[in-house]
Amino acid sequence: MMKNIVERMINLHSTNKRNPLLIGIDGLGGAAKTSYSQELKKNLEAEGFSTVLLHMDDFIHPKRIRYHANAPEWSCYYNDQWRYQCVIDQIFTPIKMGKKINQAIELYDKEHDTYKKETIFIDNDTIVLVEGVFIQRLELRAYFDFVIYIDVSKEKRLQRVLARDTYIGNHAKILEKYEKRYFPAEEYDQEKCSPCLKADYVVKN
Repeated sequence: MMKNIVERMINLHSTNKRNPLLIGIDGLGGAAKTSYSQELKKNLEAEGFSTVLLHMDDFIHPKRIRYHANAPEWSCYYNDQWRYQCVIDQIFTPIKMGKKINQAIELYDKEHDTYKKETIFIDNDTIVLVEGVFIQRLELRAYFDFVIYIDVSKEKRLQRVLARDTYIGNHAKILEKYEKRYFPAEEYDQEKCSPCLKADYVVKN
């Protein structure tokens, strides 16, 4: 299956000479988007393609913005978690205008709840992979040349996050947070955006 998607990316790249290729890897929490994206990047680089992998979770707001009492917790997550305008202005729009990117971009520092700058270089031959949840929402979808959606059952995703997200606490604490913050936002996005249907390619994981 990875071979098939790599071939699709190579074909897209060959017909898209003027701008970097912008590929989205979408999926809900625990779908293994990061692992899939890293494997895709490795395979593309093995074929000789310059590839940059960006994580939407590197573009989140500080806690004081993404956690507040003015809306339900799921709404804070869906509407206030990410710095979308930053990504659009500094990454997506320049790519679509055919401009090279060689600048220091603010990325979130989870340990200190602040930002650190990292230089990102993207030229017209680069394949840019962007992985994250909700990337097919209205304000983002049109920027992508191709979107892969990783489709995983809620039960399987829950098993994964219970093992992964131990920073939240024990299983009861993790489940409580997902039921209050993450699952309702995911259900809202599924109903509003139909990401599995709108994706160009669906991976059953």
